[in-house]
Amino acid sequence: MPDKAPYLIYNTVRDGLFPDAYRDSYHVHILCHKGEMHFSTDRKPFVSSAGHLVIWQMTTPIHDITYSTDFDADFLLIDNDFLGLYNPEMMYATKGYVFIKNQPSMLLSEASQEILKEDFTQFETRIQRDRQLFHDEIIGRLLQILLFDLWNVIEEELDHTVLDDNQSRIFLQFLMQVQENCTTEREVQFYSDKLFIVPKYLSQICREVSGQPASAWIEYFTADKLRRMLDNPQFTFTDIADQMNFSTMSFFSRYVKKVLGVTPSEYRKQKS
Repeated sequence: MPDKAPYLIYNTVRDGLFPDAYRDSYHVHILCHKGEMHFSTDRKPFVSSAGHLVIWQMTTPIHDITYSTDFDADFLLIDNDFLGLYNPEMMYATKGYVFIKNQPSMLLSEASQEILKEDFTQFETRIQRDRQLFHDEIIGRLLQILLFDLWNVIEEELDHTVLDDNQSRIFLQFLMQVQENCTTEREVQFYSDKLFIVPKYLSQICREVSGQPASAWIEYFTADKLRRMLDNPQFTFTDIADQMNFSTMSFFSRYVKKVLGVTPSEYRKQKS
């Protein structure tokens, strides 16, 4: 059985496919052109029509999905590993994550519609081409452009969303602490102490906001740091282990294997 593709793009009318079939396996980005789509999250129902961008994150349960007979939309599917690999900026990604969890459907201005249509067109053009050298890397760069454009679209909403939701505020404070300290601190207790709450409550907040425990977010940020350092040939494995406060080289290698799926040596061989 072939491996699942890390990215796909379809149109509901042209391809006769619909985004709900993929919501358990991909982050789904839906650009609506005509007709209506109805769906609900655990928080509230939504109606999306022409000019709306809808994003279904894999950690957000989506229910009661229906489409009008004339529903026309492009939808881009990105799997979680590919999104993690090409995420260009951790803090905006996590702020956007919280905003989209609360507001998965947003009406775009005409200018924003044009920008995102261009992004989707670039994806379609590149994905449909025969595979070539650096194919995944090219798609990864297009994903980064899409994310930068998306964050520009929702920039004015981000701070407001954080201030409106106490759990989201604690969650983002936690993520900011992790981003700053995960090079050397990887225990939940360290971060709960910083936030003056107990570890169990911190993990509860993380699960309620994101569907993941605090430990998973610590590993997520640490994995990003590890990738960046392993991608830099100036750093030896000993340099990285020392800078990231691993007590032994064997512990360093086991941790890299745990969060990246390969040993440090295997990771660099894949990149060479």
